[in-house]
Amino acid sequence: MPLGERSGDKSDSRYCGVETEFNDDMPQLLFVNINGGFDFVVAPLMNPDYRPSLMDNDRSRSGVLPFAGSDIVLSPSQWSTHVVGKISSWIDLDSEDEIVRNDSEIALKQEIAWASHLSLQACLLPAPKGASCANYARCVNQILQNLNSIQLWLRIPLEKSDDDAMSGNSDNLSDGQVDSWELWNSFRLLCEHHSQLSIALDVLSSLPSANSLGRWFGEPIKAAILHTNAFLTNARGYPCLSKRHQKLMVGFFNHSIQIVISGKPVHSFPAGSSELSANHTDNHIDGTQRHPIRSYLDYVGYLYQRMEPLPEQERFELGYRDFLQSPLQPLMDNLEAQTYETFEKDTVKYSQYQRAICKALLDRIPDEKASLVTTVLMVVGAGRGPLVRASLQAAEETGRKLRVYAVEKNPNAVVTLHSLVKLEGWENIVTIVSSDMRCWDAPEKADILVSELLGSFGDNELSPECLDGAQRFLKQDGISIPSSYTSFIQPVTAAKLYNDVKSHKDLVHFETAYVVKLHSVARLAPCHPVFTFTHPECSTKKNNQRYKKLQFEIPSDTGSAMVHGFAGYFDATLYKDVHLGIEPSTATPNMFSWFPIFFPLRTPVCIRPGSPLEVHIWRCCGSTKVWYEWCATSPTQSAIHNTNGRSYWVGL
Repeated sequence: MPLGERSGDKSDSRYCGVETEFNDDMPQLLFVNINGGFDFVVAPLMNPDYRPSLMDNDRSRSGVLPFAGSDIVLSPSQWSTHVVGKISSWIDLDSEDEIVRNDSEIALKQEIAWASHLSLQACLLPAPKGASCANYARCVNQILQNLNSIQLWLRIPLEKSDDDAMSGNSDNLSDGQVDSWELWNSFRLLCEHHSQLSIALDVLSSLPSANSLGRWFGEPIKAAILHTNAFLTNARGYPCLSKRHQKLMVGFFNHSIQIVISGKPVHSFPAGSSELSANHTDNHIDGTQRHPIRSYLDYVGYLYQRMEPLPEQERFELGYRDFLQSPLQPLMDNLEAQTYETFEKDTVKYSQYQRAICKALLDRIPDEKASLVTTVLMVVGAGRGPLVRASLQAAEETGRKLRVYAVEKNPNAVVTLHSLVKLEGWENIVTIVSSDMRCWDAPEKADILVSELLGSFGDNELSPECLDGAQRFLKQDGISIPSSYTSFIQPVTAAKLYNDVKSHKDLVHFETAYVVKLHSVARLAPCHPVFTFTHPECSTKKNNQRYKKLQFEIPSDTGSAMVHGFAGYFDATLYKDVHLGIEPSTATPNMFSWFPIFFPLRTPVCIRPGSPLEVHIWRCCGSTKVWYEWCATSPTQSAIHNTNGRSYWVGL
């Protein structure tokens, strides 16, 4: 059974598995564990005593491999939904012993071939036995080239020596290895970042620092193997987890990472409890007996059920998580009705605009002149009218008189605007102008110029160029809303996004900036500001080209990390202290009009502790387009991406 049905939750993390020993009787093994409350088993497919070199000398076996039953002992759906194949843990492809090395290669290929035959969804690979894993990775990479849809989960112990946490002891790491991320990174680089190679993290009794843990959430973790000896004992004698482990579990749940419980019971349960003792693991499970580690499962289920339900906005955005979208080009393309409708539902954005307009009207017109003076307000890029409505509501709220020009270039939106004006009875207040703001000759100057031309990166939908064109009909002392906006970037680990871009197998996609609801990413350092634009811009030498060199310091206790690209955000000042934006530290709550932007790197950059990341980014302007170029220059040099806007640009 799932850990529990939670409203709106369809993630894989609802399901909890159990790691088992080899059992010839796969149907009985499955029956005991499924009836015991688990959703799937991580079970060895091959008898652990099997060695190919011994098999060659044993003619009596007739070449039949000692698998756990034939494919027909379970139905195809049982194999594919309830069994994850556990590759033999004795396998060591980097052994000094040639016989062990050869046996390991043969067995690995045999077991994965059998798992593929069974249509299993995943196989758990044993952790590399030492710091060197080149031959192991070579073999796995060979297999990956011809593998069907199976995911290979590489077992990695969650270990790192930190000042605030002692490293756990693991037989899987050599004496000199202190950071298991390095082990994973070495392996995945040798396997060329293959999208079917994922991680199963062994969660031990001690955990590294929060920064060190955080970098894993940008990596392709499919499962977390939670050992029974990682549990503490609560006041009633039952298993529980430390606060840090609990927080980590919630992080796994939020990222659709499945939990696998491993090990024998290590708790002496209170007298009278229905738990089976450790030596009853093979007993039949019936109505009076519980699975020997059921209490550990129950505790994980309790943590899952205790989680706060997803807010409505997050539920709305679930389908967009880590989904790459090309940014809108509202200047070059006319938006569709569905796009307008989505943005118009963002009440937070328009309430912020209304607040800003209220403050501007109060500053512009004193109370004693409120009934005498009519303020001229122009909405440039009016769309289907939400900013017109916000402006008129602001006028009503402040008791100021308003004359509004709604300027919109999309003829389809203009149809809706005319209908709205007639429906609301705004004919004497609102004048609709069907024109590009850069070409329109206004009949009078504006007191207030209102626009919502901001993109995820602030200036990436050409707000600077559009407002430069519209500024000529703003009075000398006129107010622009927004009055300024700044873009921000930060380095991120984003293995899924990187593999999605890489799957296109071309340069163009690696040189495109994407709008994406970032979820399975690790934000490696605080954001740095990039480009700022201010309106009105009174300089006689206007230039919207920009260049910025940035240096990011990764916290030293993070350990090494992989930078797959840069997340981009913006923060805008609408008027005085009224702002809106998506930069994480100052983001406007509950606003969904903008997802972050993602600038990928063709070759990911590995950052070591204490080694700063140096990044360069340019905003380039041509006669017909605007584009960005970007690169990293330290600790390693990347190519300059998108030279001359060859792959991605915004059309003027």
